[in-house]
Amino acid sequence: MASSVVLVRDGDALIVVDPGMVAHTRLILDPLSVLDVAPEAVSHVFLSHHHPDHTLNAALFLNAEVVDFWARYVGDEWLDHDGDGYRLSPHAQLWLTPGHSDEDASLIVEADDGVYAMTHAWWRTDRSPEVDPYAPDQAVLDASRRRILAADIVIPGHGGPFRTR
Repeated sequence: MASSVVLVRDGDALIVVDPGMVAHTRLILDPLSVLDVAPEAVSHVFLSHHHPDHTLNAALFLNAEVVDFWARYVGDEWLDHDGDGYRLSPHAQLWLTPGHSDEDASLIVEADDGVYAMTHAWWRTDRSPEVDPYAPDQAVLDASRRRILAADIVIPGHGGPFRTR
């Protein structure tokens, strides 16, 4: 099942979220090309967690700073970031949202039409599964979900967006 790959434009920042498993890399690169975004122009790759279906194609973006729950990675450097609330750009910040895995993070983007959350707290547009079979602690996931619902629009790990209200 392909991950929800998202492009965020925020000023000079071009952020690709969860460039994971797809049938062919063209399924990531062609839509970017249509938007006039070259892979080398991508400034950040945000990983919601470390499962291969969300990380497998991060190397398509050789110039990008890769950001996960713990750090940011540039070339061969492993650099700390501030954790919860770390800003990748003026309107995009990382929230620590453990649940699907202990290492989950969500990208929260303040846009003109609302606040978006790119997350794996839910797998699909229908908010399923309610109980995540991989969650180390369902109560922790439920707490993260409540926090994420402050956003207006959620883009789940594997599906189209849904409105929270």
